[in-house]
Amino acid sequence: MRYTEFKKGMMLYENALSTEQDMKNWRLEGEAKISFSDQRIYLENELDGQVHGDNAHWVYWCPVDFSDKIIVEWEFYPIREPGLCMIFFAAVGRKGEDLFDRNLPVRNGRYPEYHSGSIDALHLSYFRHKHSEERAFRTCNLRKSHGFHLVATGADPLPPVEDACSPYHMRLVKYEGIVQFSINDLTVLEWEDDGVTYGPVYGGGKIGFRQMAPMKAGYANLAVYEAERN
Repeated sequence: MRYTEFKKGMMLYENALSTEQDMKNWRLEGEAKISFSDQRIYLENELDGQVHGDNAHWVYWCPVDFSDKIIVEWEFYPIREPGLCMIFFAAVGRKGEDLFDRNLPVRNGRYPEYHSGSIDALHLSYFRHKHSEERAFRTCNLRKSHGFHLVATGADPLPPVEDACSPYHMRLVKYEGIVQFSINDLTVLEWEDDGVTYGPVYGGGKIGFRQMAPMKAGYANLAVYEAERN
């Protein structure tokens, strides 16, 4: 398969994710433990997943609204599994509201609130090591919601935590209908929305990280650029 080529334009946002000050104005939905060391942020669940189930998971939103045609890059450090890591992007209210609009229902990290609730978003799960069937056959899954539509799947090259050589360089491109995802410069998947099958093509919006308990992971050097097509 020949993948679409993109290059980075002007930088729109940069965050080392290394101190409490870096995370000022970020919005946590659900309960998480947040710590900092080695110039990166570490995130894990506050609630016991065996006791609280889906209520133990959470989403951590960047406060910035981004336009369409962006490249998002960050460093990822898997620390403890089982668990699952995901990024949301192009997230807005279903009527075009800002994601943090007070008129939208309160969200507390439960997955149905994000895929079948009051928002539209694209979401990519890239470390799916929570359930035995996910660990036995690892994939990255791209979904379009509202509606929980699985629109693309690619092989996940990330190993179990004990074999990880962190950091892994993650690169997500959202360019009109095209979504492309790479790890360490290896393109894992590319999908182009036809604007019909699952509704209109999404534009800009917010980005956010999600983890499912009991996952612990580190993140660093988040950067968002304008995307230019070669």
